Amino acid sequence: MITEVEGRIADALESLLAEAGRRDRRTLVSFTTAVGDRDPNAIVFGSRRAGDRWFCWEQPDRDGFTLAGLGTAHEVISRGEDRFADVVGDCAEVARDRLADEPAGMPAGVGPVWTCGFAFAADGGTTSRWASFPPALVTLPELSIAQVGGDAYLTLAAVVSPGDDQDDAMSRLRSRVASLRETTLPLLEPHPTGETHVRSVRPPGDFEGAVAQAVERIRSGGLKKIVLAREVEVEAPSAHDPAAVYGALRELFPSCFCFCVGTPEAAFLGASPELLVRRSGAVAATVALAGSTRRSADPAVDDHLGEQLLRSDKDRSEHEIVARRIERTLRPHSVWVEAADEPGLVRVANIQHLATPIHAQLTEPRSAVELAGLLHPTPAVGGEPRGAAVSAIPELEGMDRGWYAGAIGWMDATEDGEFCVGVRTALLRDRTARLYAGNGIVGASDPAAELAETEIKLEALLPLLAG
Repeated sequence: MITEVEGRIADALESLLAEAGRRDRRTLVSFTTAVGDRDPNAIVFGSRRAGDRWFCWEQPDRDGFTLAGLGTAHEVISRGEDRFADVVGDCAEVARDRLADEPAGMPAGVGPVWTCGFAFAADGGTTSRWASFPPALVTLPELSIAQVGGDAYLTLAAVVSPGDDQDDAMSRLRSRVASLRETTLPLLEPHPTGETHVRSVRPPGDFEGAVAQAVERIRSGGLKKIVLAREVEVEAPSAHDPAAVYGALRELFPSCFCFCVGTPEAAFLGASPELLVRRSGAVAATVALAGSTRRSADPAVDDHLGEQLLRSDKDRSEHEIVARRIERTLRPHSVWVEAADEPGLVRVANIQHLATPIHAQLTEPRSAVELAGLLHPTPAVGGEPRGAAVSAIPELEGMDRGWYAGAIGWMDATEDGEFCVGVRTALLRDRTARLYAGNGIVGASDPAAELAETEIKLEALLPLLAG
């Protein structure tokens, strides 16, 4: 794939690895070079090995930005209430005084990157299906490819500790480059003869009952809002192909954050419309996203539905809770926080949402991971007050969310990065896919209407997985 630069890669890495080997502590070594116009995600899907972790990220409508990672040069795993802080500290220590050969003035996301996933709950993902997705998982890929506009950059990374054999590190990286395959993502095709079975893991009536209980608690004053989710299982006649599903998602949802976090056993993927946080130097950007309605193929009807959403007291109240909490969370860490005066509409293929952009000028440097930890979980996926809602969610839902509604994203060596909220997602394990969809419940919520809204949200992935 990149034979024209293989010689320079070898020379640069040998020099960097040798220098790292002379240090008395572990050192991050990286090499970055331009490789022309590529499809990073297709390359990673086509080149992954059976034992690899991999990561794909793309927001197709946003300047062609794409990021993909393959293999593991270093990994940080944590759990509990301090998991974000644990990750921040380890990443900073590894990246300190790194050795790099890279172009000057690289865009955000280019160079060594940390690919990140956090469960919704501090100790989430306890069931076996989430075994390879711990509550906090941050990976430094051996190889990453980022495309910005029409330019792609390849990065190789290694973490060298005292006493390590530099020849082994060099051999691993050269083997990784040699195994790259340029390909295209496969088409998503239904099985020619087998049947697919779809079932709600808990009866739909249980969800309506949970909503009714939540409304009672809200009206009694214990909560202002709580988000409740459902789980649907799709059993296919053959193994679900994450590459084909991912390719379909980025075609259908070009304005969303399309992502896939893969392990040797499973893949967690989705098309999220919800930015948790984007950090660019001293500026943090996020979007309050809450309040939803369906789309229509008729433009006039679609506009009418959007206008109804903008005028809905119930949805505006739910949205206001999310926006105000985000502002309150950012304000102690910011010179200023700005939010749009009125929410607008964000429209994706099957649903439209109320959305309020929010920006903040930070008072001191805080990494993208640290900011994600401050904001997660917003009331868009948790509730208000946060503690009471998060405690009540598993009791009312009766399921293990794992990484659903968690924080998924990346952070580069400058600590810039972005995270989305892990909604409109599915966990794929062989022939079984588990899909998740949730709604914000407030005092005016109607159980039947909330159930119907989850069906709309499930339509993001269900047609792709059920054939």
